[in-house]
Amino acid sequence: MPFTGMGAHAQKPDTVKVGCYFLSLHDFNFREKEFTARFWMWMVYDNPEIDFADGVEIPNAKNVNFDATVVDSLGKNKWVQLKITSVIKQNWSVNDYPFDKQKLSVVIENSAYDSRTVVFVADTTGQHYDPDFVIAGWTITRFHVSEGTSHYSTGFGDTSLKKPESEYSKIIVEIDIERNAWGLFFKIFLGMYVSFAIAYISLWIDPEMAESRFALPVGGLFTAVGNKYIIDSYLPESSAFTMVDILHGLTFVMIFTIVFISVLALRYRTRQDLIHGKRVNKLLRNFIGICYVVVNAVVVLTAIYM
Repeated sequence: MPFTGMGAHAQKPDTVKVGCYFLSLHDFNFREKEFTARFWMWMVYDNPEIDFADGVEIPNAKNVNFDATVVDSLGKNKWVQLKITSVIKQNWSVNDYPFDKQKLSVVIENSAYDSRTVVFVADTTGQHYDPDFVIAGWTITRFHVSEGTSHYSTGFGDTSLKKPESEYSKIIVEIDIERNAWGLFFKIFLGMYVSFAIAYISLWIDPEMAESRFALPVGGLFTAVGNKYIIDSYLPESSAFTMVDILHGLTFVMIFTIVFISVLALRYRTRQDLIHGKRVNKLLRNFIGICYVVVNAVVVLTAIYM
């Protein structure tokens, strides 16, 4: 990382105005915990001895490419512009997936100058992103640029420091996005709902046809498990119990309950107690259907509005 920079630190640090303009956010990869950002960044300052053409870094990035560098003057000030493409590390929040809201963050520092030498000030004038660029499937709800300080519990080899600690000024870009999720929701959960429907239909079959009554729920269970594996292959590993886990877990339990009802109906049939058997089958069938719909609605609405 950084070296602590230029000579005499007793003097007041230089102020550098830093701004950015985002061109695109794309390649959201939940499994690899990353996304790609393309943006222009500029720095305006009055100390000609400072050179920002090199040393700019993004601490939370996997890699950074400088596509263009422009060095110019703006009156008496030096003006440096950088066009950057960077793959940013991101801890995705998937608890409410696909009704998830994400907070993206891009942190910009300069490794050549610590906060005793340079202090960043955010340029908040104008737009910070192209109003015409659209993140497919997402809506930008907040875009905020601010300045801050990064603290490191090391001096990076600088023996002039009283304590082995250092601080670097930084610019923080925070982007809140919200997924437009209904299309994706039905796309990824359709298989699960079809599997439940296949199992649920078996409750209308006469208990005498035991093979059909048991074959349909088992087929539905395999379909639901397969659907779960497909969704999990896209999402990052998480110790939290997500909405995807809850809805699939509910489906597994309901299909198992359907199998139990079929076993119960078959026992009534073998005892020649057809009237009670049909009554219990109908009662539990209605309960399963209502319970599945209500719990699904509660879980989904909670994910959307809570």
